[in-house]
Amino acid sequence: MHDGSTGKDERRPDPAVVARLGLDRSAGPARRIVQVLVALAVVAGIVFGARHFFEQRAVARRPSYELKKASRATIDLVVSATGTVKGLSTVEVGAEVSGKITKVNVGWNDPVKVGQVIAEIDPEQLQAALDEAGARVREADASIRQSEATRKETEQAKQRAIAQSAQGLIAKSELESIMAAAERAEANVLSARASATLARAALESARSRLAKTKIISPIGGVVLSRMVEPGQTVTAGFQTPVLFKLAEDLKRMSLHVFIDEADIGRTKEGQPASFTVDAYPGKIFPSTVLELRNEPKTEQNVVTYEAVLEVDNSELLLRPGMTATASIVAGRRENVLTVPSAALRFVPPLDEPRGFGPPQQKAQLNKPSLAKKVWLLGPAGEDGPKPVSREVVTGASDGTLTEIVSGELREGDEVIVDVTEKKE
Repeated sequence: MHDGSTGKDERRPDPAVVARLGLDRSAGPARRIVQVLVALAVVAGIVFGARHFFEQRAVARRPSYELKKASRATIDLVVSATGTVKGLSTVEVGAEVSGKITKVNVGWNDPVKVGQVIAEIDPEQLQAALDEAGARVREADASIRQSEATRKETEQAKQRAIAQSAQGLIAKSELESIMAAAERAEANVLSARASATLARAALESARSRLAKTKIISPIGGVVLSRMVEPGQTVTAGFQTPVLFKLAEDLKRMSLHVFIDEADIGRTKEGQPASFTVDAYPGKIFPSTVLELRNEPKTEQNVVTYEAVLEVDNSELLLRPGMTATASIVAGRRENVLTVPSAALRFVPPLDEPRGFGPPQQKAQLNKPSLAKKVWLLGPAGEDGPKPVSREVVTGASDGTLTEIVSGELREGDEVIVDVTEKKE
């Protein structure tokens, strides 16, 4: 037999479930207040977190500035130019006679001395020409002796004829014939002597041409290039064939650079200079301006003038033909107030907009400005320090530092030279 109350107890909710769901009315309003406060705390935490996130984001996006101090320094006024390293004297050695090359005694980069035989041409034909010229000289000498003997004979006949004519022993016509023969004999002597002179000249020419079969170095130096091989035939015509290219001692060279017409007025002979070549990055070679040439060079409507700089190549690092970039010190400003040239090219970025939405477009960094301004950091505000400008008048510049002649800038002021946009 079941009690009716048992059925009522089976329909009553579980007290533990009721307490967990907060449905127990016996808990009263205090429990509900606590729940509301917890909910408010969660919302406040979310708001605080969001605010902190956006504040950190704003801080992270603030630009970071690179600063340099205005200071006193010495500025060298530099004229820049490019050119080519050359030997002091470069000579092309050719052949003055034709023939087959029989010997080549030097190669590329070999040292040579003045008068050294560096190649030889087959002398066979020229030796035969020399022998022939010698024979003609001997023939001319014999002709001279023969004509002189004839002249002596006709002179004696002339003297006898004159004596006989005075005594009336010979006719006048016979005397005239004898005297004419004597004159012809005298002329033959002169002709023979002239022929002998021509023969001797031909002999000297043949001897000279034979000597030119030996190619001689005219300078002491080094072989830059060799353009002939044994067995090759060369022909000397209107243009002399080039066999070798020689340069004087490469321990002393020259640098030929071309200076723009705008800078030529500041460039003088004797000014110190330096130059670099791509073969040795970072190495600076000292130099001096030796010569400024007056002949203009015009390319694409740009006028330049050639300058020759002295080069000490005692270490033999430089080679002819290297391209060099030279810096000529055309003047010097000592103990002047300077700032980095980058500070004059700096333009501050625009402010970031508040709130949401796309950011404003920023000004390009390092954009040249017509106004001569430098920028310093002002007092710190809500969004950090802001750049403030100072008007200045500039003077000389060497590309890295620029002189400040006057303006609102003092020694020790920190100027902005660059900006880095931080990202999240």
